[in-house]
Amino acid sequence: MAKGYVETDTLCREIVADVRKGVFKPVYLLMGDEPYYVDMVCDAIIDNCLDESERDFNQTICYGADVNADTVITAARRYPMFAERQLVVVKEAQMMKGIEDLALYCQHPLESTVLVIAMHGASVDKRKSFYKTVSKMGVVVDSQTLRDYEMPQWISMYYKNQGMSIAPDAAALLAEHAGTDLNKIAVETQKMLKNLPEGTTSVSASDIEKNVGISRQFSIFELTKELSFKNAPKALRIAAYIGSAAKFAMPMATSALYTHFYRILKYGALLMQNPRPANDAKAKVLGVNPYFFSEYDTAVRNYPVKKCMAVIALLKEYDFKGKGGDVGEAAPEELMVELTAKILNM
Repeated sequence: MAKGYVETDTLCREIVADVRKGVFKPVYLLMGDEPYYVDMVCDAIIDNCLDESERDFNQTICYGADVNADTVITAARRYPMFAERQLVVVKEAQMMKGIEDLALYCQHPLESTVLVIAMHGASVDKRKSFYKTVSKMGVVVDSQTLRDYEMPQWISMYYKNQGMSIAPDAAALLAEHAGTDLNKIAVETQKMLKNLPEGTTSVSASDIEKNVGISRQFSIFELTKELSFKNAPKALRIAAYIGSAAKFAMPMATSALYTHFYRILKYGALLMQNPRPANDAKAKVLGVNPYFFSEYDTAVRNYPVKKCMAVIALLKEYDFKGKGGDVGEAAPEELMVELTAKILNM
């Protein structure tokens, strides 16, 4: 999956660079569950395709619920007026009836038309003619949702593309706050940069805490760290704080803990095969920044393979309880503390 989001990011940045230079393809199909890259490319094309003076006669922006394939094809087959090209954009195209019929136009698109089909939370059937035709004649962006464990790496890549760096613990903290919402990370970053000194090129965990409103001291990220080191007093204190939060949801907590302990399990399996793995082997198995290797070296000693498997079984049990199963009268805070205590006693 990591290769997928890197390729998508590279493709989209190449498209944006091209359109800023005035280089356009006749058709763009932007689709997938993650809207960040769809919006990035769509906005870049709209901003750069036409001059302000050319837009009144040559720019058509419509929404899928309001048009059908025939309407779009008719618009795309018009010729530009007093301009080199015209732009036709269909937003929320997943709502459009007969979208597959656009394949007919895409087989022979006009060179003077730039057609953008932008879908949110949906994709076309890759086995059918429309997708295959656009892949041949234009550009397809397939933007898929990232997994939780991929987010810190994506954040580091995003900051690098902005000409900045972000500390590994800061990236992990921001990932915990934003989940897998890439737009939220972009928005929070821009808000934060307005509050940091001009010319800032490096972002720390303290910067995230102060400007994004996250408490590192009482986060899931910090809880996993204290569990790794079996620091019982602090882990239980964090668990009680997290469990009492207004937006607390046990399934989200167990998901984050599962990701952490699954990494420990995989690392333990690696060490059984090779007690002294190289750093690149560690990075491949753990999927984390080398900054965190020392934590996992400790965690794998505290939770060898059998204990780790027992923790994962425990997480499944509490995930079920968090969804309303066999929970009795226990409050969310009590469940979270109870789970943490049982993990520490493994």
